Amino acid sequence: MSEPAPAPESFLEGDGLTVAAWSRGLRAGVLLGQRCGACGHVTGAPKAACARCGARDLAVEALPTTGEVFSQTTIAVAPEGFEAPYRVGLVDLGDATVLGRLPDDADVGDAVSLAGVVEQGERVAPRFA
Repeated sequence: MSEPAPAPESFLEGDGLTVAAWSRGLRAGVLLGQRCGACGHVTGAPKAACARCGARDLAVEALPTTGEVFSQTTIAVAPEGFEAPYRVGLVDLGDATVLGRLPDDADVGDAVSLAGVVEQGERVAPRFA
């Protein structure tokens, strides 16, 4: 039996969700997002204010780690430090959509699960399988 995922608050330092806290959570297998207290919009990346209504009342919550590929593309010319080609896409997690690395054969509508991270220096991104 697997251990329960850590609480979202265990990754935070100070107020709100920072990139550092989001990265710590992701490395631990927890996708952190924010829910707006004013309009209910959920985002899958750290923000200072709600992207929909601009409110700053954002609560941190753990997002699902399974979802469906909403959109995908293959990167043929990669930035420095990455080897092309590789596939990225938007993964629909229900209330939020997250950009991440996808398997090479992933297509729109495929079910995927968080399988780790892609790291480049201090930067991390979700990797789905």
